[in-house]
Formats: sequence, C-alpha cells, structure tokens
Amino acid sequence: MKKITTIILFTFLCFTYGYGSNHSMHPLKQINYVKKQIKAQQEPYYSAYLQLIHDADSILKATHHALVDFSVPGFYIKPEEHRANSLALQQDAFAAYCSALAYILSGKKEYGEKACYFLNAWAFTNKKYSEHDGVLVMAYSGSGLLMAAEIMSDDKLWNKEDKEDFRKWVKHIYQDATNTIRVHQNNWADWGRFGSLLAASFLNEKEEVAENVRLIKSDLFHKIAADGSMPEETRRGNNGIWYTYFSLAPMTAACWMVYNLTGENLFNLEQNGTSIKKALDYMAYYNKHPKEWKWDNNPNTGKNEVWPNNLLEAMAGIYNDNSYIEYVKDRRPIIYRTHHFCWTFPTLMPVSLGKYQ
Repeated sequence: MKKITTIILFTFLCFTYGYGSNHSMHPLKQINYVKKQIKAQQEPYYSAYLQLIHDADSILKATHHALVDFSVPGFYIKPEEHRANSLALQQDAFAAYCSALAYILSGKKEYGEKACYFLNAWAFTNKKYSEHDGVLVMAYSGSGLLMAAEIMSDDKLWNKEDKEDFRKWVKHIYQDATNTIRVHQNNWADWGRFGSLLAASFLNEKEEVAENVRLIKSDLFHKIAADGSMPEETRRGNNGIWYTYFSLAPMTAACWMVYNLTGENLFNLEQNGTSIKKALDYMAYYNKHPKEWKWDNNPNTGKNEVWPNNLLEAMAGIYNDNSYIEYVKDRRPIIYRTHHFCWTFPTLMPVSLGKYQ
C-alpha cells in the first residue's frame, strides 16, 4: 500500500511540476494550452503563431555558422568584432529554437529536422569559447540552443547518438560557461544561473538546480535596492535602463524554471517591501519616463526596440498586472529574435503560476 501511495504521489508531482521531464522552460501543460488556442484561432496567440511559422519557413534553407572556437572579445574593447563573432551563435540559436517550437506546435517534420540540424552542428563543431566575452555570450545566446534541445529532447526525430553528443557539449562547453559566471554580482550572474538551470534540467542534475536556487536567494536583495533600482546595473551610464532589463530578464526566467522544476515560487520573495516585482515596476516606469531617471541625463530606452516589452509581456502572466498588458498590447505579437534568449516568444507562450485553462 505504501509503495502504491508513493507512486501516486510521484506521478502527481511529475504532472504538476515537471519532475522527470526536461520540459522546464516550456512545460507540457503550457504547450498543450497554446495548441488549443491555435486550433481555435484565439488571439493574440494565433497571430503570434503565424509569425512563428513565417520565421520558421524562412529558416528552412538556412545553413549553420557553428565555430570550433567561439571567440568573442570584450564589447567595450572591440565592439564590431564582438558583434560579428557573437552573431554566429545568435543566428543559429534563434533558428534552432524557432524551428523546434514551430515543430512542437504544428507537428510538421521539416521544422523538427531543422532544429536538430542546428543542435547537431554546434555539438559536433564547437570545442571551446574564448576571449573576454566568450563565456558571457555563450551563456546568454547559447540559451536558445538549450531551449530548442528541451523541446526536442524526447522526440524520435533527434536520434540517440546525436542527442548524446549534444549532452556532452552541454556538459563540457555550455554548462562550464554558465557555472563560471553564475557567481558574479551583476547581470553576468543572472545569465549564468538561468543558463545553468537550463543545463541542469537537460542533464537531469538536481543538485545543480538546488545550487542555483541557493545562489538566487543569496543575493537577490543585494541586486535589488529598497527603491526597486538595481545598483549593479544603474551604474552603467546611459545604458542603465537596458542593463536593468538585461538583469531582470534572465532572473525572472530562472524563477520560472525553478517553479516548474521544484514547485517553489521565487517570484514573490520579499524583504522589507523590496521584490522582483518592485524592480520590474521601476524599470517599466523609467523606460517610459527617462527624463526622471536620476542615474544619467540621457538614458537609452527601449522605445523603438522589442525590450522591455518581451519581459513585461511574460511577467503579465506571473503577476496578473493589467498595467503590463496595457504597456505591451499595441506591440503584439512580440518576438525577440536576436542577441539573447529567454523571453523570446512571450505572446505565443504565456507563463502562469496557476492552471492553464
């Protein structure tokens, strides 16, 4: 009787939180919910889906840019070389992620095969990362490959041998990069922890999941000040609002993964009124009112960009905040196609801490 009870409990946990499954960024209940919305042509999901398929179709004839040495110099040292070298991974990571998502939602084999093509190219070709920013860009751009791999992980289209090669690449290259930077103090740590969670989920390493949870809790209220500002990011001159977004995006994505992997809700952590939500509100307010930003006289904003709309679109589902929906509704469907990948398809793939209805 005890054994039967244990099996029932484990099954419940698997269904509820995704234990025993690699689906932690895109849990199966989310995927099934989106499929239903697409079938019913419900908005804004249907328009977002059509845009996804348009992008996936454009990728079908693309070839990979995998590099043996992913060498990326510091952005503030050699900006043009930094951008050019980063683009190889960024293009392929988006291509893999977009193709995998198109496959799981449409069922069309050619998209899944294309996703596997990009995953296999990097697993077979890439042997290291190097120079000052190689480790960081590997973490924040390579995340797209990991999310594609999550989607394809239990599909027969991705054969066992290729999947094992990718696992080795994750272990020796991607996880090495993310675990190297997850102990930093600024946005490097946030990308490191998010990437490390992606790797731990794919590799089924529960101890690594627990360590990332510990790290997130250890310095959250150092990262976020009492007024909601993020001192490590606001000090970055006229890019302070951007870097605040660039820290919050992977931080919230990591919290989303932790929720799906363990059931623990880190989104509502609070200390003396300070919280992730307060930091999001701070960023959103000053992105709309940059003249009031006290950290720089002429801050860059996302006025003509996709950020921070992608982040606020995702967080609208977490915090049920109508002001976030009002912030982004005229920009839908929102897709973030380049540079870094966490909240890449937030209109299409909504996040929720409750049940998907």
